[in-house]
Amino acid sequence: MQSATQLHPIWRDYPAMQPELTKVMQLMTDNINIKDSAISDAIIDMIHSGGKLLRPAYCLLFSSFKDTDRDRMIALAASLETLHTATLIHDDILDDSELRRHRATIQQRFGKDVAVYAGDYLFVVVFKILAKYSSSFKSIQVNSENMEKILVGEVQQKDRHYHIDITMDQYKEQIQGKTAELFALSCFLGAFESGQSTLFSQRARKAGMAIGMAFQILDDILDYQEDSQEIGKPILEDVAEGVYTSPLIFALQTDARHDILPLMRLQGAITDAQRRELQRMVIDAGGVTKAQQLAEKYTQDALHILNKLPDNPAKDNLIQLTTQLLTRHN
Repeated sequence: MQSATQLHPIWRDYPAMQPELTKVMQLMTDNINIKDSAISDAIIDMIHSGGKLLRPAYCLLFSSFKDTDRDRMIALAASLETLHTATLIHDDILDDSELRRHRATIQQRFGKDVAVYAGDYLFVVVFKILAKYSSSFKSIQVNSENMEKILVGEVQQKDRHYHIDITMDQYKEQIQGKTAELFALSCFLGAFESGQSTLFSQRARKAGMAIGMAFQILDDILDYQEDSQEIGKPILEDVAEGVYTSPLIFALQTDARHDILPLMRLQGAITDAQRRELQRMVIDAGGVTKAQQLAEKYTQDALHILNKLPDNPAKDNLIQLTTQLLTRHN
């Protein structure tokens, strides 16, 4: 059973993009051909579960500076979102997550074995689409290299669970692989596959990297906001799981470290009340403020590149979307 295609509300402000993003979701759905209907429906349900489609959107926008085959661009954008969906499934397995976008995860519904199969299957779909629509092996090579970097980022995060001495450089390296690389790939492929120069394509990649870094830092900040429960995630769930992010790392660089460390050492046994106390300590120590400043730096880096792009409706949309995305509060 296929879910009705419905775009995230963010795209109400971009009516010209809606038809292509709808086609991205439909193409992803059309390429799910697992004989087990329950698993197939679960994957399709996840595809239509309300994701923002940011990575395909950036690919499509960077491909719009030249006249090009839009069906091919839509297919490449679909491959990127399929890759993103595969990584989310594997994330949920590693984190033993029960919910994703307020719905039961595939691993929660069918078990880890089935979830691994579903995630692996989506990786196959990625290369099936790329093999059919890429203009050269360059895109497949770049995609493969980025998949490796994404995996390394996930492994680094796993290896650093409960590592109380994690540095800011280690954190940046971690989120670059986990999140920013796929944004960078999306921007690069959109530019490169539309026939843009190597210089233009590399600038697109650099912009995507900055966007991805800011995006993940802002996402990490949400856990420390007073209204974080509104995003459907328990307060400081990452801390309880041993994943330490920029607000906490910054706070550990202050005199508050002495009071914060005992709570961190509780690991998964930390109570809800202790989580709130840790949240307050990090905020009072200026950890959130410093993380916001770091996100702002990456945001400005991205906008600086985007503002230098040739005048084009796509440029205007890129600047508007990036500004909207990287100044969000939830």
